[in-house]
Amino acid sequence: MDELDRVMHYLAKLPGLGPRSARRAVLHLLRKRETLMHPLADALGAAAEAVRDCSVCGNLDASDPCHICKDESRDGSVICVVEDVGDVWALERAGAFKGRYHVLGGLLSALDGVGPDDLNLDGLISRSGAPEVKEVILAMDATVDGQTTAHYISDRLAGLDISITRLARGVPVGGELDFLDDGTLTQALKARRAL
Repeated sequence: MDELDRVMHYLAKLPGLGPRSARRAVLHLLRKRETLMHPLADALGAAAEAVRDCSVCGNLDASDPCHICKDESRDGSVICVVEDVGDVWALERAGAFKGRYHVLGGLLSALDGVGPDDLNLDGLISRSGAPEVKEVILAMDATVDGQTTAHYISDRLAGLDISITRLARGVPVGGELDFLDDGTLTQALKARRAL
């Protein structure tokens, strides 16, 4: 396999890229070697060496603890539990949450053979028992595995003097009722609140 085929082979393994998209990306990179390809290669090498899991929350960062865990302005009384680092990035992009995070590293799944020991649960249980923690938000996907994981965590945290909450489910901003699935409409009706 020559150099071009190797690059296309690895790019095609990235989410959202197939063989054709990988070919287009490689052609673009090669046309912009000095301004894009070489800097990208350097950045990838540096990231591979420097980025690691945060020992506190499981986020990815070049420092340990990560920049979010070190940020004194964040609310340490609230922990938002997410499946993976991409969820942290999505919540940070929205700018709506100013507490702490905990990354599980997956969801419980009998079909995939993922059990409690495969997730970062012990760290969550330990952190949730700290005196400053008042609330744990379970921000898992609205899937069978997400629901199973949320219930398992809720059961494990039941003895602590904290509030355990879930993200609201229902009609998205800009959503039209006619295009929503039955489950979303049902959840929206159940979770209604006074104006």
